[in-house]
Amino acid sequence: MKINLKLQPGDLRKKLQRFWDLSAEKIQHIDRHYPAAKGSPVFTVRGKYTTRGWTEWTQGFQYGAAILQFDATGEADMLEIGRRNTVAKMAPHVSHFGVHDHGFNNVSTYGNLLRLLNEGRLPDNEWERNFYELALKVSGAAQARRWTKIANGGYIYSFNGPHSLFVDTIRSCRALAVSHRLGHVGMEENDRQVSLLDRVKQHCLATARYSVFYGEGRDAYDIRGRVTHEAIFNINDGNYRCPNSQQGYSPFSTWTRGLAWAMCGFAEQLEFLKAIGDREVTKAFLKAAQATCDFYIANTPTDGIPYWDTGAPQLHKLGNYLNRPADPFNNFEPVDSSAAAIGAQGLLRLGQYLNDKRYWQAGLTVLDTLLDEPYLSTSAKHQGLILHSVYHRPNGWDYIPAGKKIPCGESSMWGDYHAREVALYIQRIVENKPYLTFWS
Repeated sequence: MKINLKLQPGDLRKKLQRFWDLSAEKIQHIDRHYPAAKGSPVFTVRGKYTTRGWTEWTQGFQYGAAILQFDATGEADMLEIGRRNTVAKMAPHVSHFGVHDHGFNNVSTYGNLLRLLNEGRLPDNEWERNFYELALKVSGAAQARRWTKIANGGYIYSFNGPHSLFVDTIRSCRALAVSHRLGHVGMEENDRQVSLLDRVKQHCLATARYSVFYGEGRDAYDIRGRVTHEAIFNINDGNYRCPNSQQGYSPFSTWTRGLAWAMCGFAEQLEFLKAIGDREVTKAFLKAAQATCDFYIANTPTDGIPYWDTGAPQLHKLGNYLNRPADPFNNFEPVDSSAAAIGAQGLLRLGQYLNDKRYWQAGLTVLDTLLDEPYLSTSAKHQGLILHSVYHRPNGWDYIPAGKKIPCGESSMWGDYHAREVALYIQRIVENKPYLTFWS
C-alpha cells in the first residue's frame, strides 16, 4: 500500500455525504423489491441481489444496514425498516445452534438497536430494552454452545463441524462479549455455569495460535501475518492437524477476506478487553492484530484494495501489481472490495488502540478509495453499494459479466454492511460523537 499520511477524517466529509445518500437509495430499493421468500440476499447478479444457499448468515447485515443508516443520518424510515424486520424476522437467528454467525446476524440488528438506546438516540423504553437484551443474552450463549475442546483451550466450531476452526468466527465473538457484558452466563449439564468471556478469550487465542502465522518456522510457508481460512483438529485428542481453506486458493496462501476478519476481530477485541479492564490475553491478541495488519499493508496494491487471495494462481500475469492501484477489470484475478471494507476498520481500530499513525492512516487510505469510483456504486439500477466484491471464487459462485474472464462489478451484503460500518465509525469521529463500539 501507499499510505496517505496527510489524509484527515474531515477530508472525507463530502464523500461520506454522497455515500449515505446512495446507501439510502439501495436500502429502500431492496426493502421494496427484494423477494423475501427466496431467502436472505447474499450477493448481486447483474446488479440485483440474489440468494445463495449455504447458511442464512447475511440477513442481519440486510436489516442492520438500515439501522446504521439511521445512526448516520437520522432518517426515521430507515429506523422503521431495521426495527420492524429485526422484530419480525430475526428471532430464528437468536437460537440458531447450527451456525457460527451470531456476531454477524444478531449484533448487527439487536446489538445496534440496543446501542442506540444506550446512547440516547432512541426514546428509552423498558420493554424494548429488555427485548433486545434478552435476544443478545440468548444469542451469545447459543453461539458459545458450539464448542470444541482442544489440548490448550477450545474454539467455536464452524458449520463444517467440530473439527473446524474458521478465522471468520472471531467476529462472532462479539455475540459472546455482549452477552457477558449484559451479565449473562452459559448453562450446561447439572447447572454448570460457563463463562462467556472465557470462551471469547479461548476462541481468539486458538485463532491467534492456529489461524495466524508469525514467521517463526511453523511450516515452509510461515510468513508473518499470513492467515489460513480454516484450522483442522483431531477431535478425539484435541490436537491440531493442519491448515485448510474453504474460500481461499489454498491452505498455504492467504484469502484476503479471512485476513480482514482477523484484522478487524483482534483489534475490536483488544478495545473490548481494555474497556472491561482485562489484560490477561492482550499480548497474544496484539501480536496477531499487528502481524495481520502489517501483512495487509505489505501485500495490497497502492490504493488499499486487495486481490481476493495473495497466492491466486494468475496474479503473476498482472506483473508488478503491488506497485499500482488494484484493477478490478483485469482478465486474471478478481479483487475483493469486501475484504477492504472489513480490513479498513481493523486498521483504524488498531491505529486508535495503539495511537499509531501508520495503521490509522492506512485505514483512512483504504476508506478513501472505497468511497469513490470504481468501487462506490452510483447507478440507481444497481442494488449494491460497494462494487467488486467476491464471495466464493473456488466454487465459481460469483457472476462473470459477458465479455469478461473474472468476476467484477457486483456487490455483497457483508461488503455493503461493513462499508457502512466503517463509514459510520469515521463519521462519528468527524462529528465528535461517541466512539463506535459493539458493546456500548
